[in-house]
Amino acid sequence: MTDKQKPLILVVNDDGYEAKGLKAMVEIAKTFGEVVVVVPDRVRSANGHAITMNEPLHVRQYLQEDGVAYWRTNGTPVDCVKLGQRVVLRNRHIDLVLSGINHGSNSSVSVLYSGTMGAAIEASFEYPAVGLSLLDYSPDADFTAAIHFGKRIVKSILENGLPAHTCLNVNFPNVSTEEIKGIKITRQTDGYWYEDMEERVDPYGRKYYWLTGYLVDTDQQPDTCEWALKHNYISVQPVHYDMTDYKHFNDIKYLEDVE
Repeated sequence: MTDKQKPLILVVNDDGYEAKGLKAMVEIAKTFGEVVVVVPDRVRSANGHAITMNEPLHVRQYLQEDGVAYWRTNGTPVDCVKLGQRVVLRNRHIDLVLSGINHGSNSSVSVLYSGTMGAAIEASFEYPAVGLSLLDYSPDADFTAAIHFGKRIVKSILENGLPAHTCLNVNFPNVSTEEIKGIKITRQTDGYWYEDMEERVDPYGRKYYWLTGYLVDTDQQPDTCEWALKHNYISVQPVHYDMTDYKHFNDIKYLEDVE
């Protein structure tokens, strides 16, 4: 197969160009096609679906290695997708967008805050897209199992495709390859973050605040992402950008009668 026949894969992330998870994602992507990387020039975690509108965007190539072109930008993860599409690749057809591999899971309500998933959702407007995350926040996390199963997941997606405008939120438990029990197709856990603002004092005596908290799992059913991760399964969850609450659509019809 020639390079022109290989799938074109755009790799983005929210942990920045120095992240170990990016190297793991590129290792997966290189197995299957031509790879172009567009990532933030610093950590952009928890940027959600933010875009840059009030300052200039810059993007420049910083590396060409093993056939992979690496670009970085001062923008957000979603900006990386837009710049990859319109500037770096000049509107070439993209066969797959891969976002991650994120340091830390993006299960439950975290999908709303995640820059990794923000980029995947943005890409899904036009292309098949997958966000991959590992339940380990350490900068030196071990991505061995994520690479092993990530290759299998990407291969299957390239062969079978994804529904239009639907991306996948893939979360790996932090265990060895041998300890992973398999893959579960899951729904988003019905949970929320219990949050607090921890007050601290800087060296000049000025107060500042640090967001802390933990996930409260109010669901704990075996078809959820949190259950899968806690039981050493890979959670694969379909995500759509349409946030309409169809279940309760008719429950607020009374508002149409308001005069």
